[in-house]
Amino acid sequence: MTTSSATGPDQDALLRVGIDRSLRHPVMFFLTSGAAWLAVSMVLAIIGSTKVHWPSFLNDYGWLTYGRVAPAHINALIYGWGFQAAFAVIIWLMARLSRKTCTNAGTLLAAGHVWNLVVMLGVIGILAGYGTGIPWLEFPVFAWPVLLATFIVITMGAFIQFRVRPEGHTYISQWYLLAAIIWFPWIFASANLLLHVFPSHPVMAAGVAAWYKSALIFLFFTPVALAAAFYLAPKVTGRPVFSYSLAQLGFWSLAVIAPWAGMQKLAGAPITYWIPMMGAAATVLLAVPLFASGLNLLKTVMSDTQTLSSSPALRFMTAGVVAMLLLGFAAVFLNLPGSTLQLTQFSLSNYGFEILALYGFFGLVTFGAIYFIVPRVTRREWISSRLIKIHFLFSAYGIVTVALVALFGGLQQGIGEESWQLPWQAAASRAYPYAVATTITWCFLLFSNIFYFIHLTLMWVGLGRRSSHPTLLLKPHHSGSVHGEEGDIDNAGPGHAAAH
Repeated sequence: MTTSSATGPDQDALLRVGIDRSLRHPVMFFLTSGAAWLAVSMVLAIIGSTKVHWPSFLNDYGWLTYGRVAPAHINALIYGWGFQAAFAVIIWLMARLSRKTCTNAGTLLAAGHVWNLVVMLGVIGILAGYGTGIPWLEFPVFAWPVLLATFIVITMGAFIQFRVRPEGHTYISQWYLLAAIIWFPWIFASANLLLHVFPSHPVMAAGVAAWYKSALIFLFFTPVALAAAFYLAPKVTGRPVFSYSLAQLGFWSLAVIAPWAGMQKLAGAPITYWIPMMGAAATVLLAVPLFASGLNLLKTVMSDTQTLSSSPALRFMTAGVVAMLLLGFAAVFLNLPGSTLQLTQFSLSNYGFEILALYGFFGLVTFGAIYFIVPRVTRREWISSRLIKIHFLFSAYGIVTVALVALFGGLQQGIGEESWQLPWQAAASRAYPYAVATTITWCFLLFSNIFYFIHLTLMWVGLGRRSSHPTLLLKPHHSGSVHGEEGDIDNAGPGHAAAH
């Protein structure tokens, strides 16, 4: 039991309303600006993917060469969409679980504008030819100190809320959120300091960049997504988490294993042999926390299949968890030393793995959180369940196609690259049909996210209908199911609360 039972349901409901109202503008700002950046990223992805199989496409524009468009696409996806969606989830979820209203909304909005300005200048700098050339850190050097400071300003309030929370309120979701808040400044500052302030040998610089990519996925985006999933699964179904011991295993195994992964990308480089092998082993072992968390969450949501079929928040979240399991399989398959690691090291497979993590796992879980959060902070209902269905179908099928096509196409490309007796063009021709398929799929994803952006913007301006019931994709089969679908109970049973 939580202390909310002592204060009564009316006081608890008023507290939640106050929290949601205090966070309305910061949350909606991060979500809508993130959705706009997601559309920009997809446009750049279409241009870059088209150039893989049609090199002369837009070749009259120097700022749209593949070497500029591809990094601009991935950086817009990460820092424009991914981080801003994560900010919205972090500040809302921590406030709800800590039961503290937001007192720094103006600071959050100001920091959000600074973040968007730096991302915009960074993307323009990449397209103008001033990028650093370091994967996922391509923004001009001026950007990283500002981004780091802005991140701290945005998340500091959530950290303080956790520190001053009422006694007895600690959830597994808060563990993950707190970990993400602490881990990102460490990995971001370490990578930039070692690359820009204290540069070392270029080979080790490549190793630092590879480590940063892996750490960003598994030490920031993964914790945020799992925090949202462990909140939504019991919250929407009204059932406790299947196994709290399994949840603890997932958290601590991720914390121990993830920092060692990433350096396998230096396999074959002139460095000590054990370094890339350690990275490969750690990446393979990441299947442990991913599978533990995935099994736990799926067991929880499958306890109420009726809710799963009708709740858009739960449907997106479950699709994201399935993508997380696929990510675990891919982590094992792509990093087996002596076999697949050499074949996929310099191929499309890496791109497929990254998109599966950023958009498949993190993105789908975050969309589920968004469909749950937005009606609460706007006090409006989603306007169209049909638009939600379109968004889900195009997103789910699109990301599976992009990821699997890139993973399998990269394997075929790697086989061609290893055939030293054949010209390099033969390896490129193997990847040609997969590049075409990727371009088409990004077009469909862009189509669905344009409608998502419009839908989200209409909610922010207050055009959604007032309703006390959650959005449902299917009509409930009995009168008591509506409130139980997405009830406003922050504690979903003893399985959700963390041990003290």
